[in-house]
Amino acid sequence: MTEKPPGAPHRNRAAKYDPTEWHGHRIVTEGDLGAVFDAEADEAARARVARRRRRLHRIVIGVLVALLLAAALFAVAVLRGWIVLSEPELTPEVSAECPAGPFSYQPPESITVNVYNTTPTPGLATQVADALAARGFAMGTVGNNVINRDDMTAVVVSGPSGEASAFTLQQQIPGTQYLQDDRADTSVDVVLGSAYTELVPAESVSTAATGPMSCPWKTESPAASPAPAG
Repeated sequence: MTEKPPGAPHRNRAAKYDPTEWHGHRIVTEGDLGAVFDAEADEAARARVARRRRRLHRIVIGVLVALLLAAALFAVAVLRGWIVLSEPELTPEVSAECPAGPFSYQPPESITVNVYNTTPTPGLATQVADALAARGFAMGTVGNNVINRDDMTAVVVSGPSGEASAFTLQQQIPGTQYLQDDRADTSVDVVLGSAYTELVPAESVSTAATGPMSCPWKTESPAASPAPAG
């Protein structure tokens, strides 16, 4: 048996004072357990973050693919005529040129009249439309309008085919001014202004009237834009 040199520490005696060993075995301390649990928690958190990122990535890719497919299908539908894109309607340009005439009085029942009110007086368009309907005119749209002209009685607007009809309407309202747009039908717009008071009395309207259109302005055109009936 080999004797240990004097003064050499006895192995068992040293282990006796080491708190992390017991009879040659490693003792798992609270710190060791905490480190293990912390590492597991960090790994779980990283895994959750990675899963969320993968899920978000898949959603973004799916949305982009769906948008591309929808755009491709829409383009094919337009090219093949399955979907027809409507073009915006352009407001007819108004001309201040005064037709030469002469014109004659037309039967009221052959004329469709649209009546618009530009004044703050409520119900004025309806009132005038009812009065014209009582004289035999056919009523179209009755509503509101915005027109840039101060102190006007009324503006009568028609297309080239409605010049005689517009002349007939001018016999019903004193002091009217005529404008022409590019409508194809014979309908006539009557746009009431702040100087309007009343129609010419029915008994004073001459059904035998002939002559030129009343066009006080020749070079300036007010901008008129009919609004929905109010």
